[in-house]
Amino acid sequence: MFFIEAKRIAVVIFGSFLLAISLNFFLINANVYASGFAGAAQLTSSVFEDFLGMHVSTGILLFLFNIPVFILGWYKVGKGFTIYSIVSVICATFFLEILPIISVSNDIILNTVVGGVVSGIGIGLSLKWGASTGGMDIVAMVLSRLQDKPIGIYFLVLNGVIIVLAGFLYEPENALYTLIALYVTTAVIDAIHTRHEKVTAMIITRKADELQCAIHEKMVRGITILPAKGAYTKEENNMLYLVITRYELYDLEKIIAEVDPNAFTNIVQTVGIFGYFRREGEEVV
Repeated sequence: MFFIEAKRIAVVIFGSFLLAISLNFFLINANVYASGFAGAAQLTSSVFEDFLGMHVSTGILLFLFNIPVFILGWYKVGKGFTIYSIVSVICATFFLEILPIISVSNDIILNTVVGGVVSGIGIGLSLKWGASTGGMDIVAMVLSRLQDKPIGIYFLVLNGVIIVLAGFLYEPENALYTLIALYVTTAVIDAIHTRHEKVTAMIITRKADELQCAIHEKMVRGITILPAKGAYTKEENNMLYLVITRYELYDLEKIIAEVDPNAFTNIVQTVGIFGYFRREGEEVV
């Protein structure tokens, strides 16, 4: 367990480093903005510098923007996930402060695409290992537990504001290049983690009751247990069928590995669901 957690922290730190590389080496000097709170911090820093004559670094603003989100995540998401997110943001702030802001290339398209790819890799790796880069990831987790509505709309609104302000305050081309960077970042995150807000897990196991109890200790999700029989072995097993959000995938994988390492799990894409999808705080009737 120690080595798993150490590896998780190492991945989070590496993801933060990649995010800082994306901003300081590619996006900032090109006036192309990242997604989420990182982009909001970047745009705010540019406004302070260009319109108010005040230098406030992107790293410091990123940390300040995340403070209320950390408080929200601590009480609504869970201490473990929030702690890793805090580590991620602190490391990102540190790397943004110590790394120089340079232009690796003078080609704005190259800066846009490479910056988006590097940022997407950093965010995607953090999500895959059950952490986040803070900001909208924590907000999305809270919303996914409280209401069954598309999380993507909240990302779209925040990123839309960034795009509009970039075009209004600077050149319209900046908004278009920012749109490209956001698309590339999202595509890379989708490739590394998953693009679907909900996924369906089908778990073939001999320890259905133990696994069901372990899952319910960690997350608020309904589970259907079905009898399953092996075609070759003729052994009697059970299948646990449940739908979870993308942010719970790491926790589910960890629970299965701890309770029944021999379980066979199939994760499939869930485009949409109809009917009841249990939300935190609701009672089963």
